[in-house]
Amino acid sequence: MSLTGGVLTAAPALPGPAGSAVRGLLGAAHTTVLAVGGSGDEPPVTIPRDPAREAARRELSKRMYHENDPSLIQRALNAFWDWLDRLFSTAASATPGGTLGLLVVVLFIVAVLAALWWRLGTPRRQPVSAAALFEDRPRSAAEHRAASEAHAAQGHWNQAVQERMRAIVRSLEERTLLDVRPGRTADEAAAEAGRTLPAHTDRLGSAAREFDDVTYGGRRASEQSYRRIAELDRDLERSRPTLTSSATSTAHHTDQGAAE
Repeated sequence: MSLTGGVLTAAPALPGPAGSAVRGLLGAAHTTVLAVGGSGDEPPVTIPRDPAREAARRELSKRMYHENDPSLIQRALNAFWDWLDRLFSTAASATPGGTLGLLVVVLFIVAVLAALWWRLGTPRRQPVSAAALFEDRPRSAAEHRAASEAHAAQGHWNQAVQERMRAIVRSLEERTLLDVRPGRTADEAAAEAGRTLPAHTDRLGSAAREFDDVTYGGRRASEQSYRRIAELDRDLERSRPTLTSSATSTAHHTDQGAAE
């Protein structure tokens, strides 16, 4: 139906939601005519604008007309692609040569970044010797050994290696073979201990490298590496320090003075 001169007449049939919307609007208009005119036999010639608009709004707000509307995600994606299209269009219009010029600029930037990456390489970590060996509160060698054994019992070899190396250094400090110095690294401790325990210099260096690789190099320790450091700890406990020539000379002169 259609409204012509205030008279509702038959409208051509439309398929799908469009036809439903047309029929709904005509029905709403007919309802509005009845509401305004008060009689369906003699409808008024004209319909006031506001009642007609309100009737159309109510009709079109029905769910049946929105079943095929895009979902919220689809609307968001459409808005994003529209924004991206506007962005590239604006950039292309501002670049000499249009779209081709923009493509050349993008390729040039990518080539420069690739050249910088190839020339400079990946960012590298700080040297492993820059970090301190002890990072928490001071603990005794026995406490570090107990912690290492607890980690080893659970198969946490990284933590077991770290705690065993700390136990070695703390034990040497407790025996006054190393001076207590905050901020000492594993490499420094191994080098200093090697001067008083020269028979274990190589093993101390290997243990320090193992500690650095696990703590700062991102490597995973194994049970064998933990066993090697634990064995070194036990051997150092039984080892006697080697006095330097200056210390031997001082002890000799002291003995002579005591004898006189």
